[in-house]
Amino acid sequence: MEPELRAQRIVAVVGPTASGKSDLAMDLALRLGGEIVSCDSVQVYRGLDIGSGKPSAADRARVPHHLIDILDTHEEMNAALFASLASAAISEISGRGQLPIVTGGTGLYLTALLRGLFEQGASDPSVRRRLEALAERHGPARLHRLLAHRDPEYAKRTQPRDRVRIVRALEVCFAQGRPFTRAQQERRPAYSGDALIVGLHPGREELRQRVTARVAGMIGRGLVEETRRTLERAPKGGPMPRPLGAIGYREAAASIASGGASAVRDDELQRAIVTSTMQYAKRQMTYFRRQFDVEWFAESAAAAKRVAGWVAGQDMGKQE
Repeated sequence: MEPELRAQRIVAVVGPTASGKSDLAMDLALRLGGEIVSCDSVQVYRGLDIGSGKPSAADRARVPHHLIDILDTHEEMNAALFASLASAAISEISGRGQLPIVTGGTGLYLTALLRGLFEQGASDPSVRRRLEALAERHGPARLHRLLAHRDPEYAKRTQPRDRVRIVRALEVCFAQGRPFTRAQQERRPAYSGDALIVGLHPGREELRQRVTARVAGMIGRGLVEETRRTLERAPKGGPMPRPLGAIGYREAAASIASGGASAVRDDELQRAIVTSTMQYAKRQMTYFRRQFDVEWFAESAAAAKRVAGWVAGQDMGKQE
């Protein structure tokens, strides 16, 4: 019965970069008999180890990890493909009687897995420009009133000042000729069993310290050299490999393009990566808070205790 029970549930560990997600996931896997499914858009690529914060070979030997090193850098990963692969991995893990633990900072991938994606229809830049211009002239409240006319249900759940969500919803309304809410209802999650989502958020100052230490370590272990090797493997005359657009790699690639080995030793590279990472961390927190019912913890020990209780059968309600 245990494999069947575990087939109905997963644990997801989320949070901003450098918050301690990977360490918590490892701890949970070792304690509870789990396997880890990476939810990271860069760790899927072979050869991008340092900048992606990929788990070490030792950690991967101790606990099975999935969706790591499955693509070459010229291949493409997207949210829909991730959801399909992650769902298959979850089924395999559950079938072995193990607990699937999904962890990573790519929020859209987790959305695709747990909530599903929906077809928004062809994008019309002219419509978006008109909506943005209207917001600039009259404020997002004017767009919110338009949304209330086209999709009253979604308008009730959206703050009048939330310009980004309002514009997105109106784009879908105009593109598909139907309410955004109806399009959302047609989403089909790749995984629909019980899921507990815990998040780590140690606080901004502590997070900055962790990010700074992590970036310094990445540079010290050869981030620029790893980036250079990836660029050298790319087809001549072609575009830069897409995963090198990720934070850390893009700054390292810019350092290489500017030409100097001295840039590797320059604090400017570290500062640039730290600044970008902290900005991204803020966006990650906003996304996770809006998209999921996350139980947030400042300390990993408290999060681990909550997960252990949930796995033991306490409060098994599904997180919507």
